[in-house]
Amino acid sequence: MRLKAPEEAMLDKMQDTGCGCDSIKQRLMPLYTAISLAVEGITSVAETEDVTIFHCAGRVAADTVVAAEAMPFFDNSAMDGFAVNTADLLISSRLPISSEIAAGDAPSDLTPGTAARIYTGAPIPSGANAVVMFEMSTVTGEAVEFSIAPRDGDNIRRAGSDQPVGAVLLHPGQRIAARHVGLLAANGIDTCTVRRRIRVGVFSTGDELATRKRRPGQIHDANRPMLMSLCAQMGAEVTDLGTLPDDLEKTTDAFESIRDKFDLVLTSGAVSIGGRDHIREALIAAGGTLDGWRVAIKPGKPIAFGRLGHTIVTGLPGNPFASFVGFHLFAAPQIARLSGVTPAKFATNRASSGFGWARKAGRAEVFPVKLTKHSPEGLPILKRLGASVSATLFPLADADGLAIVPAETDSVAPGDCLYWQPICSAGDVQ
Repeated sequence: MRLKAPEEAMLDKMQDTGCGCDSIKQRLMPLYTAISLAVEGITSVAETEDVTIFHCAGRVAADTVVAAEAMPFFDNSAMDGFAVNTADLLISSRLPISSEIAAGDAPSDLTPGTAARIYTGAPIPSGANAVVMFEMSTVTGEAVEFSIAPRDGDNIRRAGSDQPVGAVLLHPGQRIAARHVGLLAANGIDTCTVRRRIRVGVFSTGDELATRKRRPGQIHDANRPMLMSLCAQMGAEVTDLGTLPDDLEKTTDAFESIRDKFDLVLTSGAVSIGGRDHIREALIAAGGTLDGWRVAIKPGKPIAFGRLGHTIVTGLPGNPFASFVGFHLFAAPQIARLSGVTPAKFATNRASSGFGWARKAGRAEVFPVKLTKHSPEGLPILKRLGASVSATLFPLADADGLAIVPAETDSVAPGDCLYWQPICSAGDVQ
């Protein structure tokens, strides 16, 4: 089957299905139905605070910010050179040098029939209507001769040409990046009203997780540090809630203790149908609700959505790569919505397959990919990494992004269309 675009309607054709890892045959929630359910009813936090622009990168703007003045504030030179009146050069290409103007100097007047030496950013003197750059001039003693005849307005940055009065500098719901900080600073703005950071708590589950020294049969917890890092990257205030044992009563007590203390609580593991999977039962026992469970996605079928008072609870799978995928599909949109940001759709970038792959249809599948080169049309050509193993993060460490195929796709051929989501590298900044 040739690969098609993963449109919502296509993925929502998912029918009753089982798979090799299913012990029962049960309808799975279509992927985009699950994504919609994950953010259903979520509104942004209402509380705001004023922070200095030095601390607002990564925060979400709460109000519209407009420019009080036009920029540039005054006519200034776009380069080093000489400020002249073009009419004077109709008489002679050689003019005496009458003054020198540097950036930061107060506005001045140009003596008629002369040239003023001027530097980039310096205010254009009254009476000058052009700047001739140094490279087109020859200075001899106290005079300068020009090799070109400038036109009115040459090399002058006019007042207000970059930004008019009242220009919108920030919109409500806009995540503030370094470039916005620079714009605010250029406008003389030193504080910004932002939404408070959303509060996220993160649990891990399982007696197999080592809390200190690893005993035989135990493993190290990858999920909690990874999920906390992902939340922090999205600007959340993250609390480490530790590891829950495989015990229903203790898990219930843990849920009761965090009710309404967080905007979002993420758990990993114990959301499947095993005898030691207590997250769903404990959530209900603590007075919460389970709004949805089991999604037609690979990896990460056992996803749970619920609420505990005003706290949103999302149960992610225990296998690390499945937990990583589940975060990007479901938790990231929840954090965005809580923060007042419109959630971005997952994997909307087109690419071309650089591999062949036969798979079992029935669930949409997300997998790590590496960009190898670009097609003649400019599309990224992607190489599939790993072998669809949800327990390992090793292939992901070398990945450039995540790609997705729809539930009904049973094979991918080289050259087929793929949709993917690049992963920003550590060196990338916004």
